[in-house]
Amino acid sequence: MSFLLRDTELKGISMKISAFTFIKNGQILGYPFIQSIQSVLPIVDEFIINVGESDDDTLLLIKSISSPKIRIIHSKWNQIMQDRGYVYGQQKMISQFNCLGDWAFYIEGDEIYHEKDLIKIKSAMQDNLEDSNVEALAFDFNHFYGNANTYLDSPGWYRSEARIIKTSIRSYAPDGLFWLVLDSNKKGRYPRAKHTGVSCFHYGWVRSEDQMNLKSQQVQKYWGNRHTNIDYSQIDSKIIKEFKGTHPKIIQDWLPDNIGVFKADPNYQLTKKQKKHRIMLKIENFFDVELSKKHY
Repeated sequence: MSFLLRDTELKGISMKISAFTFIKNGQILGYPFIQSIQSVLPIVDEFIINVGESDDDTLLLIKSISSPKIRIIHSKWNQIMQDRGYVYGQQKMISQFNCLGDWAFYIEGDEIYHEKDLIKIKSAMQDNLEDSNVEALAFDFNHFYGNANTYLDSPGWYRSEARIIKTSIRSYAPDGLFWLVLDSNKKGRYPRAKHTGVSCFHYGWVRSEDQMNLKSQQVQKYWGNRHTNIDYSQIDSKIIKEFKGTHPKIIQDWLPDNIGVFKADPNYQLTKKQKKHRIMLKIENFFDVELSKKHY
């Protein structure tokens, strides 16, 4: 029996934690999904993985983890559903609806949690299990970009998000990214969330440009969009920051061996949206406020 389980018993709390995710073509699209699963496996009682029909060895790689906590669901994505990413919401909820724990911990295939934070994450669930005012738990996000030494800080890139929710709450995901809670059958609201004091490490934009473009080619249709070529250098240099912390041990062998901070194209012309975000950054700095969107 682990220390974490003993700690739960000593507090007199009976608590079960479910983790869940969905993945399709994770191998060819460059997701570190195995590391993602393994990063939280020590603190959960079960891990529900909804594996979409894939063209690679995604399913075999998941089976190779060989943990009794893992429960695999097989699904096929609805190719007709191409409205605002709703197919992602469908796939997310297929796995969430199979969670049997008190808490459901949603993890995307390019998100990793640091081993030093696991006890803190579990403690947040223990401490808020019986608090009816807390429906969900939120994390800060480190959005790494271009390489492992660089992250982005902008109100255009969500800085925090709810990733754990109580299974006793009537919730659903419109597009996979966030939850809505149904107090009635007709209207949803964001969940009432408490911050864990922990950061999620998001590595989606560290994969190669070829893999990112392949991903875009495959998934943009689900938002009713067309693929446009992705060039990592086409980014606002003002939002590029140097990462001075440590990466989770589980992801270190996956990370590229780049040296230094990622360099943006000095001749890049900002889009209208990026110009708006620059103005928002100035407002944030001047008034000491935070203007990025929160879904809780």
